[in-house]
Amino acid sequence: MLLAEMQGVEFGYRDVPCLEDVSLEIHSDEFVAVTGPNGASKTTLLKLVLGLLDPWKGDVRLSPKNARGNKLVIGYVPQQIAAFNSGFPSTIAEFVRSGRYVHGSWLRRLKAKDHDSTEQALRQVGMWDLRHRRIGELSGGQKQRICIARALAQEPDLLVLDEPTTGMDQASRFGLYELMRHQVKEYGRTVIMVTHGLSEVSPYLDRVIELVRKEDGGWKCCTTTSCSGHFMPVG
Repeated sequence: MLLAEMQGVEFGYRDVPCLEDVSLEIHSDEFVAVTGPNGASKTTLLKLVLGLLDPWKGDVRLSPKNARGNKLVIGYVPQQIAAFNSGFPSTIAEFVRSGRYVHGSWLRRLKAKDHDSTEQALRQVGMWDLRHRRIGELSGGQKQRICIARALAQEPDLLVLDEPTTGMDQASRFGLYELMRHQVKEYGRTVIMVTHGLSEVSPYLDRVIELVRKEDGGWKCCTTTSCSGHFMPVG
């Protein structure tokens, strides 16, 4: 199923375009990486796909429904969302559990399903044993993991992660790649992840969207249909 599509999109800040003639498709049940050099407008591309920015030109379409005909649920973890200060009042469990309110009113009473989904998400990122800790007490990598857990607790159809491995050690990064691959294969979710570490993550991916510089200085998309043969596998 086609979840998101961009056709001939141009966008920039002030009066200078940073993305030009961008066309891409995002389908259900795939793990897609977005890559490119620093300053290549990767975050801007994600925000355009999600409808957080309006293009100057072209069309952006995001499906309102998932493959089952229900409302499309999106989990989004922006860059540096884990920069909580030491006085942040919430516990880990409370923070992750708040993601469940996407399934109904903020005033509703949480049910057993909500608590079960919270526990599962925290266990998946290895943070269940720390669930009673205050967020401000955590390391940068731990904060990043609970932000991912909150997105997972939403049970999203589309999970969008902007450089999620920031602050993670190698073992945690590979654990995340395994987890995202599992989300796609086991639950039929779509994962879009901005990354610089293609040599690490390529064996887990279905496709890569690469932003490359045009001759006149802008950025364009170069989309591969498969990672096979494009990147060296991790030994």
